[in-house]
Amino acid sequence: MTTLDLPTPEKAPETNTTFDPLDFAIVKGKTFEDLVVGEVFRAPSRTLTDAHSSAFQTVSADNHPVHYDAVWAKAHGHSAPVVHGLQVLAFTAPGATLFPHVIGEVFIAFTGLTCEFTGEVHSGDTLYSQLVVESLTETDDTGLVTTAVTVHNQRGEVVLRGHHQYTLKLTPKR
Repeated sequence: MTTLDLPTPEKAPETNTTFDPLDFAIVKGKTFEDLVVGEVFRAPSRTLTDAHSSAFQTVSADNHPVHYDAVWAKAHGHSAPVVHGLQVLAFTAPGATLFPHVIGEVFIAFTGLTCEFTGEVHSGDTLYSQLVVESLTETDDTGLVTTAVTVHNQRGEVVLRGHHQYTLKLTPKR
């Protein structure tokens, strides 16, 4: 049997004086020039629950009965209450993927988005979102990244599609 050498109140753990929290990256960063058209950034799948919908309803102040009243939703042609579209859009947040960790050192701004809701989402659906680098455009001093965004449900149906745009710093020319 091995014993562990645990610190005691009298013996504090050693401090590594070379540790720098700014160097504690989750993934290796990339520059604008390192990005590749077709590169994919996926988010972990998430299954929506009634609690998620209720929380979003509270935050958004959207009190339309299509989002919470099963009787109203069915009477108006829906199989169940419909998850808020903006809540589904939130699943495309770049921070749900590794993308912002990859571009973190050169990121300037999230400058725009478009989206189209292509299918209903209900409580119990599992969503799978991804960003795919679609284009890389250099300007005089910045780079514009356009990503195609999609959200699929567990049946493989696309429930949202659109685009995001980000402005990044370019690597200075030597």
